[in-house]
Amino acid sequence: MTIPTTMRAYVLTRHGGPEALEYHTDWPTPEPGPFDVLIKVGACGMNNTDVNTRSGWYSKTVTEATTGDAYQEVAEEDPSWGGAPITFPRIQGADAVGEVVAVGAQADPSLMGQRVMVDCWPRDWDDPLNKDKTGYFGSECDGGFAQYTVVDHRNVRAVTSDLSDAELATFSCSYSTAEGMLTRASVTKGDTVLITGASGGVGSALIQLAHRRGARTVCLASEAKHTDIAALHPTAMLPRAPSNLRAALRDAIGQDTVSVVADIVGGDYFGTVIDVLERGGRYTCSGAIAGPIVALDLRTFYLRDLTFTGSTVLPPHVFADLVGYIERGEVRPMLAATYPLAELNAAQAAFVEKKHTGNIAVIP
Repeated sequence: MTIPTTMRAYVLTRHGGPEALEYHTDWPTPEPGPFDVLIKVGACGMNNTDVNTRSGWYSKTVTEATTGDAYQEVAEEDPSWGGAPITFPRIQGADAVGEVVAVGAQADPSLMGQRVMVDCWPRDWDDPLNKDKTGYFGSECDGGFAQYTVVDHRNVRAVTSDLSDAELATFSCSYSTAEGMLTRASVTKGDTVLITGASGGVGSALIQLAHRRGARTVCLASEAKHTDIAALHPTAMLPRAPSNLRAALRDAIGQDTVSVVADIVGGDYFGTVIDVLERGGRYTCSGAIAGPIVALDLRTFYLRDLTFTGSTVLPPHVFADLVGYIERGEVRPMLAATYPLAELNAAQAAFVEKKHTGNIAVIP
């Protein structure tokens, strides 16, 4: 294969609104380092981290819900997921899928020509469990919103599947995030998991992965999306924010508490979902799209012996496990739409609008 010296790429030039992204048709094609592989990108999924990094939402100066627009003030010292500045220009896109077309001198040569998925957590492979030495693909390094991308060969895994590149591109971030949340909360058979934002990429993954563990699922989502969610066979579906959640749970599953809350929404409804946790229950969180600042009654927290876990950087085995689930058909993709790379701004606008169920992918 002849690899061109330039490529099409969407490049983030600064923090801000959609105008901070620029489309280029002559961006330099990256070259793999000694431990890297060069991937011809077949598809790249979208996720909240792309939008939040662009807008600077991770900065502690921002207290609003995620909107995808620019914020009036974004601190320079903490605008990314890791609480540190990122380098511009930056190609975003964590959920890359494609074919390995070149390998570095010390990379695994058997990857050449293979279709691979990218694990979106680049690590110090001499100290792979150190969270402080872990970055994010498309944040601390260039990602997949381009025709070609490079990544350490230990951050890819060949996948054998009949699914399309776009379908595979819905998995990496959303499903590994969901699996990480369930792992942190030690979800097992017999648990009942209340899932907020159940129609999104992480939410729909949580349903499937909780079922895989033998748990029951109660989904909170807009009623307009219940038909789509029903295809995943949740135990129960409720509106996005029932006025009396305890009563709604009683009607749906015959009890007014759950053992686990898996939350990616936050916002004003936070106290309501905490209040339905049983004694000894677990709350796990990996997002706050409705707002990061919440009220917590500490008496509920300590008198009910609750456990709270945050989940971001994942153990290395989670991604490898996920690829196994995909190859064995234990999870299914929820691909809502695809867009050409040149229409990334339109794709992000649709993603932020949240009228879709599942995830969106762009095709270089």
